[in-house]
Amino acid sequence: MNDDTPLHTKLNGIADYIAALDTLCQQAQHNLYFFDKNFEGLGFNAEARYQTLRSFLLGNPAHRLFLLAHDTRYLATLCPRMLMLLQQFGSSMSIYQTPQNLQQITEPFAVADESHYVRRFHFDDPRGILAQHDPENTRTLKARFMEMWIASHPGVSSTKLGL
Repeated sequence: MNDDTPLHTKLNGIADYIAALDTLCQQAQHNLYFFDKNFEGLGFNAEARYQTLRSFLLGNPAHRLFLLAHDTRYLATLCPRMLMLLQQFGSSMSIYQTPQNLQQITEPFAVADESHYVRRFHFDDPRGILAQHDPENTRTLKARFMEMWIASHPGVSSTKLGL
């Protein structure tokens, strides 16, 4: 098979989806974009994911990591590894929260660069797809992400404020 031939892998459960997110993180060369309801239970506090994302961000100062959620409480309060990344790489990483008018969007997805993506059909449906070397559909999802991102606001800060 040619390296540029699109490869689509069906995902039949949350374990498949988490493994696909890990694959996507490992494939990223420049940018990673993640959208989910709240990221809970998807491996974002796992040591292996933390190390992969940390290596990605350390790889080049131009690398970017974008996380977009309807609800950022899990990331802000129960996901210390993502907070450590945010504190260390605040200029390369952002966590945003969608506004109320986007809360009806129910299809989580993630995009790596311009070629790979993972998506599920609904927050409540563990089935999905891992697509590799599929630039056309990847660009569509990335454009959707950027539209949502522009309408959203910072959800978790890299600084600690207090008295």
